[in-house]
Amino acid sequence: MRYIVDRIECGYAVCETENGSFSDIPLNELPKVKAGDVLVEMEGRLNVDKSATEERRKKIISLQNDLWE
Repeated sequence: MRYIVDRIECGYAVCETENGSFSDIPLNELPKVKAGDVLVEMEGRLNVDKSATEERRKKIISLQNDLWE
């Protein structure tokens, strides 16, 4: 399963799932995360996928730049 951290609120990471629904995951069950991080399940734990997160950020920046050109 893959999640994208939408926001952090009240001790939870509010994450969007692959099917577009949202799931609240307690922060104490996660590594240090921030909005926009991509989380993947590995060996029963959620971890930040740094390369997927960076790829996603670059795509978003590109889309933003296209809006202003």
